[in-house]
Amino acid sequence: MTTQFDQVSVVKKANIYFDGKCVSHSVLFVDGTKKTIGVIFPSSLVFNTAAAEIMELNAGKCKIRLQGDSDWSTYEGGQQFNVPANSSFEIETLETLDYVCHFV
Repeated sequence: MTTQFDQVSVVKKANIYFDGKCVSHSVLFVDGTKKTIGVIFPSSLVFNTAAAEIMELNAGKCKIRLQGDSDWSTYEGGQQFNVPANSSFEIETLETLDYVCHFV
């Protein structure tokens, strides 16, 4: 996991979801890839995905359950989890989550 992204463009307008419980900014790379960098405040939310995602956690702690799974998994800063395309995941943020979402 890198500590910074070089030679990128950042979209100034924030992505604000779930009444401000999730706030991120889009980061655009020269090669056409996109990531979002943001925070999720303590809450229980459901995210739907179009593209596959890798959620890289910089800090915080959460529990997630992928669509179709019955068990919850716990993740914290320094870890990551994968979400398939065209699916969803439930997330319970136990500590404010600082994350990078990689669209793959």
